Amino acid sequence: MKPATLFSLAFVAATQIFGAHAATKTTIVPTQLPSTAPIADQLTSHGCYKSQGNLTVAKAVRSFVSSGSCWEYCKGKDYLVMGLHATSCYCGMVYPPTIDVTDDKNCNYSCPGYSKESCGSLVDGVFSIWNTGIDVIVDDMEPVETTTSAAETTTKASKSTAATEAATTVEEAPAETTTESSDSDEEKSGPNTAAIAAGSVVGVLALLAIIGAAVFFVRRRRNAEIEEEHRRNAAVNAFINGSKPPGSAGSISMTDSRLDPVMAHRRLSDGSIADNQDYSRRILRACD
Repeated sequence: MKPATLFSLAFVAATQIFGAHAATKTTIVPTQLPSTAPIADQLTSHGCYKSQGNLTVAKAVRSFVSSGSCWEYCKGKDYLVMGLHATSCYCGMVYPPTIDVTDDKNCNYSCPGYSKESCGSLVDGVFSIWNTGIDVIVDDMEPVETTTSAAETTTKASKSTAATEAATTVEEAPAETTTESSDSDEEKSGPNTAAIAAGSVVGVLALLAIIGAAVFFVRRRRNAEIEEEHRRNAAVNAFINGSKPPGSAGSISMTDSRLDPVMAHRRLSDGSIADNQDYSRRILRACD
């Protein structure tokens, strides 16, 4: 047989062997066991999660990580839950939040210690979660995002409530302040108005009283002056009348009109008057 033929046969055989080996390696797919009910003292799968929750890494388990090696460590430390992520083992007391449960096919990374077993995934920090069997009743961790959201919602609600109350107070406060200010102004303006009105009335009355008193004083003084003038005139008239003879101008005549004017003005000392004579008229006598 020629050397070329032998070389060709050897190459074909090597190619088939390498291809078969490569095909064998690619057919190994890690399996993520579905979540099952926990069993006491047994390791049971709890599914695939996209977060670790509050699980902490077990630094003592680094090489040939698998569910078996991680279980021995976490159970020995009395942890209720364990998790596998790539080449690391995690332990804890509660499951990750239920909202972080993801499809089992996302846990597709082969464990270094056992390639047919899934150790979560390198993508987005996906974890394979297990129950160690110490306690079959394990709580789920409260969702961090939900708690945060709830806290934010509560905070926002509180802020909104506070803002609403503040707005209501700010809207209502000026009205109350205005009302109180109005009442205060009314109370203040009431007494001031009354005082002003009273002062005005008192001022007017005082002015009228002053005017009345002035008029009364002027009239009284005028009357006094008139009376004084009358008294002076009377005194002067009396003096003048007393110095003139009876019957003169300015004197009061007491002569009877029936009497003879000549006889009336005669002096009483001229002679006696006969009682049986009528001297009121002249008697015509014949004279020789």
